[in-house]
Amino acid sequence: MTLTIQETPVSRRLKSVKHIIIVCSGKGGVGKSSVSTQLALSLYASPSNPRVGILDVDLTGPSIPRMLGLDGHGVHQSSDGWVPVYVDAAGGGEPRLACMSVGFLLKKKSDSVIWRGPKKNAMIRQFLSDVRWEELDYLVIDTPPGTSDEHLSLLEHLAPVHAKLSAVIVTTPQAVALLDAMKCLSFTRAVKLPVLGLIENMSGYVCPCCGEMSNVFSTGGGEEMARREDLTFLGSMPVDSELVTLLDAAETEESAETISTRASGVLRRYQETSSGKLFGGIVEKVIARVCSVEEGSVTASA
Repeated sequence: MTLTIQETPVSRRLKSVKHIIIVCSGKGGVGKSSVSTQLALSLYASPSNPRVGILDVDLTGPSIPRMLGLDGHGVHQSSDGWVPVYVDAAGGGEPRLACMSVGFLLKKKSDSVIWRGPKKNAMIRQFLSDVRWEELDYLVIDTPPGTSDEHLSLLEHLAPVHAKLSAVIVTTPQAVALLDAMKCLSFTRAVKLPVLGLIENMSGYVCPCCGEMSNVFSTGGGEEMARREDLTFLGSMPVDSELVTLLDAAETEESAETISTRASGVLRRYQETSSGKLFGGIVEKVIARVCSVEEGSVTASA
């Protein structure tokens, strides 16, 4: 007897999305959103020229628009749903990097989002079913820290496309962050979400003047956790002041044309940072692991 999975608005919308990567962390402040941004930018720059989307479901703390230089951009409604904001809209040629965030829907970027669980659930469903993602090779989803309403809603709505899902866990080297990362790993195992691997962020600080490495937050804890839990260690990323300046630069109100130009500048400048070069090695491992998930050799326990 063959079981048929009922098609849903989410599964219809995401039918043309090949791989969905959920970026999660056990606690806040580990740089999960910057890792999500770097993952999307590095996938976009990979040799196969893939089409990439990044969805920000950190509803109460949306930071992806700012990091991509898209602050102040609005979202347009078409007859086929919301049109995502294209980061490379000003680069010429067909855009390949799409973004959606609740940050685009706020009247002021300083406005707070005060929502209970049901409204968060409805917003996530709308992001997945009403955004005109079209064909994507990768959809990167930035989630809030912990394992809360947003994560459960996300996985509930993505259940019909579960075979496309995988996760990347982000931690820092400190013991407290590693303990919370273990809780995040426990969550992925409970919901049978395959884990591509673990990234240790803020693993030391490289002096921009002399290049000397200082272990501000210790180092190596993430790699040891990956070894102990039989996870792939994707790599470690030091604190990079050049990256911080690029992703966190203060911006004033500008025209849509200037915003698009600024976003294209983020794409170009990121590849020139030391973090951009380092993350290239991480994304190679991510792509290889995604292929393993597709082939069925990576399970929810790994």
